[in-house]
Amino acid sequence: MASSTHPLLRLLSYAKPYRTQIGSAIACSILRTLFDLAPAYLIGVAVDVVVERQTSFIARFGIPDVATQLLLLSLLTIATWGLESLTQYGADKLWRNLAQTVQHELRTDAYSHLQQLVLGYFEDRSTGMLLSVLNDDINQLERFLNFGAQDLLSFFTRVFAVGSSFVILAPGISWLAMLPIPLILWGTFAFQSRLADRYDAVRDRAAIISDRLANNLSGIATIKSFTAEDYERSRVYQESDAYRKSNTRAIALSAAFVPLIRFLILLGFVTTLYLGGMEVLGDRLSVGTYGFIVFIVQDLLWPFTELSEILDEYQRAMASIRRVMGLMQTPITMAAGTRSLPMQQVRGEVQIDRVSFTYDGFTPVLKNISLHIRAGASIGIVGATGSGKSTLAKLLRFYEVQQGSIQIDGIDIRSLQLRDLRSCVGWVSQDVFLFHGTVADNIAYGSFSASHEAIADAAKLAEAHEFILELPQGYDTIVGERGQKLSGGQRQRIALAKLNEVIARAILKNPPILILDEATSAVDNETEAAIQKSLTKITQNRTTIAIAHRLSTIRHSDRIYVMDKGEIVEQGKHEELLALDRIYASLWWVQSGSN
Repeated sequence: MASSTHPLLRLLSYAKPYRTQIGSAIACSILRTLFDLAPAYLIGVAVDVVVERQTSFIARFGIPDVATQLLLLSLLTIATWGLESLTQYGADKLWRNLAQTVQHELRTDAYSHLQQLVLGYFEDRSTGMLLSVLNDDINQLERFLNFGAQDLLSFFTRVFAVGSSFVILAPGISWLAMLPIPLILWGTFAFQSRLADRYDAVRDRAAIISDRLANNLSGIATIKSFTAEDYERSRVYQESDAYRKSNTRAIALSAAFVPLIRFLILLGFVTTLYLGGMEVLGDRLSVGTYGFIVFIVQDLLWPFTELSEILDEYQRAMASIRRVMGLMQTPITMAAGTRSLPMQQVRGEVQIDRVSFTYDGFTPVLKNISLHIRAGASIGIVGATGSGKSTLAKLLRFYEVQQGSIQIDGIDIRSLQLRDLRSCVGWVSQDVFLFHGTVADNIAYGSFSASHEAIADAAKLAEAHEFILELPQGYDTIVGERGQKLSGGQRQRIALAKLNEVIARAILKNPPILILDEATSAVDNETEAAIQKSLTKITQNRTTIAIAHRLSTIRHSDRIYVMDKGEIVEQGKHEELLALDRIYASLWWVQSGSN
């Protein structure tokens, strides 16, 4: 649910730890603007000294000598310029450091929150969309804090300071000079209210094009193999063109603002020039004051030509804040318990009691599932695609149990700390992912402090040691993103010799419960045989849940469960299920080639 709080207030609330730095940055920005305006005031005083001499404004403070007055003005000018430079430095340093700190903390916190969301959140959203929030939107916020915040403060400080001076020094004509301001402000905010929706659309389009590019870069091999370069170029062109058109709509509105207000500004300037001159001729206004207001009126009105650009940057930043904060406010639906369960104390008994589950709240994926797995037992789960086998296994680690309960050693897993729960359950997935780094780094992923000897021992148990030694740099061979520098079979072997937290955990962390999620479904027979040999070793003396497509991998399990449409429809040992001559038997005859 979107928050009704203004994005800027949400940002300020998030940045509470940096209130002192924000306050200092704001003070420096305001002072810099005031010191920037000071020369115009000093010019007016200088004209007054030259014209009025011994009766000038400064002479009233007991300094009748004109030369001394001019010397004093010169010293004040030097001091003013020096202070302006100093406060400019302070403002730039404070705002830019604040921008770097906030974007760093915000990106880190957003990513940390993202990691705590349930797996279904990522299955429903594309990587490109999430990357757009973590990179593009946070970078947009950084740009606003770098420059936009200073510009906004400078604008309001300048208008307030100059407007107040007009009212004090020339009350008779000040209202005419400021007459265009309400109209300009009305037009500005009317424009910006319409721009907000357009910039939200721009950010959405930016996320879509980012998603398209990320998806295509990940699948570049497939694109090339099917000679789909022209097709994909066309799709990128369409998404990029849609992004361009969204920006064009926003630009068309924002670009029209400045030309329209120029005439209103011109009206205020000419009015001040003419009526101020008439006041001087009528001896109702001093020459110095007239020179000041004619000079300074530009500082009052011309900043309004930049207001649209300032608010343009502001609206872009607010759109980005809404997206980033929206991500961070996504509820963590898998509640974490508080009970600790050290892995060394886990025996591995699993009790699944009347569990039902649905992804969308309507369509049941699991229906009243109950089964008991004794500690150290090996079970197999088979069934057609979509029968619910992987979902059942994922409830042990990735999804919240909706109905029923799952217990490990008699303890409801919802009461356990997620770190403890996931540490005691190892996972070997059919989806092999290699992180960029060395083979050793990938084997030790999840066991980051493992020694080289322990890594090598794990590889030997996983039947991967000899293969790794054949690589160019052995364990120090660099594996690219998703392991693209290795063949598919090589990736599978290394991955199952540890690569994810899979067999690495099984060998290095030694979890009491191991889940094999169709781990060998995508490898050839020779690789499968090697993997099965290693799995036979590491599944000993631990509870093993094997989700299998190839029935040969689970035929020796202590018990096999057959699932269909979210229910367990058969169970027993391999021979018992063949004797039933139902679903399992049909699958076995098809895969074995027997009748």
